[in-house]
Amino acid sequence: MARDSPNEDDDHENLIHQNKDKSASFRIEELQSPIRRRFSKGHYLFAAIVTVISLVATIYLFFSSKICGTTSDRIKESQLRALYLLNKQRSSLFDLWNHTFGTSNNITAVRFDQIKASLLDQITLNRHIKDTLLSTENGTVSVPIVNGSEICLKIDPKSSKRRTIEWKPDPNKFLFAICLSGQMSNHLICLEKHMFFAAVLNRVLVIPGSKFDYQYNLVLDIEHINECIGRKTVISFKNFMELKKNHARIDKFICYFSIPLPCYTDEDHLKQLKSLGISMGKVETAWKSEDIENPSPKTVKDVEEKFGTKEDVIAIGDVFFANVEKDWVLQPRGPIAHKCKILIEPSKLILLTAQRFIQTFLGSGFVALHFRRHGFLKFCNAKKPSCFYPIPQAADCIRQMVEKANTSVIYLSTDAAESETSLLQSMLVMNGKTIPLVKRPPRDSAEKWDSLLYRHGLDGDDQVEAMLDKTICAMASVFIGAPGSTFTEDILRLRKGWETASSCDEYLCHGEEPNFIASDK
Repeated sequence: MARDSPNEDDDHENLIHQNKDKSASFRIEELQSPIRRRFSKGHYLFAAIVTVISLVATIYLFFSSKICGTTSDRIKESQLRALYLLNKQRSSLFDLWNHTFGTSNNITAVRFDQIKASLLDQITLNRHIKDTLLSTENGTVSVPIVNGSEICLKIDPKSSKRRTIEWKPDPNKFLFAICLSGQMSNHLICLEKHMFFAAVLNRVLVIPGSKFDYQYNLVLDIEHINECIGRKTVISFKNFMELKKNHARIDKFICYFSIPLPCYTDEDHLKQLKSLGISMGKVETAWKSEDIENPSPKTVKDVEEKFGTKEDVIAIGDVFFANVEKDWVLQPRGPIAHKCKILIEPSKLILLTAQRFIQTFLGSGFVALHFRRHGFLKFCNAKKPSCFYPIPQAADCIRQMVEKANTSVIYLSTDAAESETSLLQSMLVMNGKTIPLVKRPPRDSAEKWDSLLYRHGLDGDDQVEAMLDKTICAMASVFIGAPGSTFTEDILRLRKGWETASSCDEYLCHGEEPNFIASDK
């Protein structure tokens, strides 16, 4: 069968999300049918208590719906949280009924004490429901507790006040971004910091080309940045060279770091720039003792003093490790004023492909796991405590997260060998059922989810594959990240910007130390 037909979807057609009927009514009839059997007085007492709790919960829900018609959206949000709690309480009551009376009609003193203790738990939960329905607090969504476990809720960033800077560049002044350290994730973080520098210095940011850096236009929607800000703030290297008639000059090349190497670059990279038709003067350093191992905190004033100049084209490098206005730069949606959810986001082709993969293999509720292994053992063991966990310990942590998230499938983003992922899969069993680990399969002409990438010649590209992984993880209900990984940090940036971040998001085995660490000796 041919991979694409004449009726292929338009490249930029969005998926339509089907509405789901999620009724949360608490039906007392469901409780009454098993109650009508012949039981002892204790059974009837228990049934009466269950019925009373159900009625009270229903009354709370009824009145809350009346309140919601005249009050704020925060109370409506509280009602939705309460619906979840009511379902949870109903499930717990049924479990209590089945486990207590399923095997015998006789209630011993011990079992009656268990009933009382369990019912006290449900009364406590009922109080949580009441508090939730009447809650109108401002700020981040609170996390209710059910039987000692968190309910995973979306984090609401709207109440937090962003500190922003307007990016209004002089169209004739340019900042050439130098990003050389690490892989693509490092470069994207570096690029975001360069955008902040450009905004402070009122310059247009020049995105490097593939002959000197990554080919950013394959994975990023560069024009999206200009549209969000409402003016021309970034320009591709190709367009910059056309503007300069292929004879550009970097008037001032300033290194942010001086240790271990100025600009964290070498002669080969400088020769590459010159081979692209760019001339430059002497390379300078902003600070004589600024070390990437111990970057000192800097302010906007420091940036203006060290990099402010009247020259038309300047280059600053590498700023990945720079510690400039950290709280400002790292806030959700970034430090720059704009009208979108996030400035730096994947291209439309990657976004649509991620949606189609989720629709095909995962569904709406899934956990995403970034399980970094290759080259991570030595890196993690240099940290105190280490962040490299044996497979059995990692499996325990993952099971706990899956139980908390109440999902049945995990999307696995990993560089681990098959031997490790196979062992991990064999140990992910909960309630007698295997929790499937889903990875993106090799290209198959019979599958349609990745057809957009295939038709545009992007399938198999390492940059595109990595960004697709990040995008799928960013769309998950709950995300488990690899501590110390910039790949994970980029996913968290997307989740915060897209408002998909969950109260249950965390690093793998967060707060735990590995139960075994290899000796360096």
